[in-house]
Amino acid sequence: MFFGHLPDHLILFPTRTPIDAGAAVRKTIPFENGDLEIWTAQSRRARQQGRADVFILRFYGNADRADRWPAMEAEMWKDRAVEIWGMNYPGFGGSTGPARLARIGPAAVKAFDALRLEAADAPIVAYGASIGATAALHLAASHPTEIAGLILQNPPPLREMILRQFGWWNLWLLAGPVALQIPRDLDCIANARASRTPALILLAEKDETVAPRFHRLVVQAYAGEKRIIELRGAYHNDPIEGTALADLNDALGWALTKSSPRAP
Repeated sequence: MFFGHLPDHLILFPTRTPIDAGAAVRKTIPFENGDLEIWTAQSRRARQQGRADVFILRFYGNADRADRWPAMEAEMWKDRAVEIWGMNYPGFGGSTGPARLARIGPAAVKAFDALRLEAADAPIVAYGASIGATAALHLAASHPTEIAGLILQNPPPLREMILRQFGWWNLWLLAGPVALQIPRDLDCIANARASRTPALILLAEKDETVAPRFHRLVVQAYAGEKRIIELRGAYHNDPIEGTALADLNDALGWALTKSSPRAP
């Protein structure tokens, strides 16, 4: 009883405070006994031509929300016709609660299934930052022929972080049971070993939340082709800009040419 849902309370920090989503459009998807909230936005090129050539399914950090970013992020991709789909995890924003780690993986699959119907034959890229990388890796491992590309930003191997970073001060009496409760579908190391999707991995040099040594565990485990983009001088939540943003745009083109055709 003491350890019931303890990882959820220690790791997840859901908020429901209204956030200005700018020009992003809200939609909901039925999920379990409630709804998932999705915020969508198109880049200027996509709006001009009346359709997107690439869809990006976006999973954000633990203390962040999907409402805040899609309208701004759609313009990150320069001249690409991109549509962003940002998902709020269960219990976050307008997504029905409760907030549970065990619900993140199934919610990601549900959002992907809805996007796949909308995207038709256009490629879908899964992009996860921080804890969102666990959802993106789950999709890459479980839908190997359907995800055209994968973008991971400061990926956290949750079990390894709990055991190696926090286990010593409690002799692993607390950290051990907590680590064992991390859902299998959010195991970054196992999913990285099972993933073959072309991946772009962005790593903040001065990450104060997920130490770079933990980033490297995911990078080393990743089985597919990958390109590393070093975010020099950056901290965990710093925006991607300047040279790094240009590198990301170039690398996305590489990933899309490397990916195999999507399964029907």
